[in-house]
Amino acid sequence: MIRILHRTPSAPARTDLTIQDLPSALKVPDSFTWLDLVDEAGADIAPLLERDFGFHRLAIDDALVESHAPKLDDWGAYTYVNLHSVEVEGEHPAALRILEADIFLGQNYIVTHQRKPAPAMDRVWAAVIRDERLAQRGSSFVLYHLTDELVADVLPVVEALGNEIDDVEDRIFDSPDHRILERIFGVRRSLLQLRRVLGPEREVLAKLARGDARIVPEADRVYFRDVYDHLFRLFELSEGLRDLASGALDTYISVQSNRLNEVMKALTIITTLFMPLSFLAAFFGMNFFLPPAGGTFWIGPGLLVIVLGLMVLLPLAMLGWMRRRAWM
Repeated sequence: MIRILHRTPSAPARTDLTIQDLPSALKVPDSFTWLDLVDEAGADIAPLLERDFGFHRLAIDDALVESHAPKLDDWGAYTYVNLHSVEVEGEHPAALRILEADIFLGQNYIVTHQRKPAPAMDRVWAAVIRDERLAQRGSSFVLYHLTDELVADVLPVVEALGNEIDDVEDRIFDSPDHRILERIFGVRRSLLQLRRVLGPEREVLAKLARGDARIVPEADRVYFRDVYDHLFRLFELSEGLRDLASGALDTYISVQSNRLNEVMKALTIITTLFMPLSFLAAFFGMNFFLPPAGGTFWIGPGLLVIVLGLMVLLPLAMLGWMRRRAWM
């Protein structure tokens, strides 16, 4: 999908321009042009970007062909910025989808390329159409809004992961099974994805804030510092969640070990209680006793009563002894 937004100070925003109208639109004084490319084949778009905007072939390949970590390249007359955002994929908060946005920033234009549409891009697009002041303040101010919205979309993801960790911690003590372990590892995997996005993206915002991109006026750098602060807090939150996820994993292992110890303790007690019974049954089951002539003691009911009494009293006595020693 290709869409073009063109604004001039004296006319409302136009979205009906075609590719053929781009060269003339870019030459209009004090105008702003936004070319947005969504899931377009690189072979079809590359000649347009090289011919009408004068982008270097390497910068075009970075945007249309290759996938990168967030980065910034200053080409003098324009700046190439690669930014990422994330969103929850499906209903499970531990399944994240990375949204990559390639942005070319010029003096009076912005060119964006997306492989998958990002909601932040649509929000800023609608804002530029609705509010003429955004375009009047220049393309770098529109880029600020783009970065701010892309970073803002990370906050609900971080909150969802935090809620997932809280729920996992509650369930660890109620029903610690293998599904809890899968959820913990899912959260840790998502937090690692966040770290790979937020870490390099901090460097990109830092470069925009300190003036590494010459196309960004000094007056607009303060806005990028504000976005950098938001991103830094999100990075710190995600790092804290990683510690909580590691703590939840340690708690799960500890709870499982305690449960195993309790099971082994119960089995040991049962085995110990039945040891004297096994001894008595084995001893009196042997056939080397020969009753004396006329004697019926070894086969009479008296000995049966004694043995049954021992079989009842011995486990009870051992149970009382174990309780007295605080073994159970």
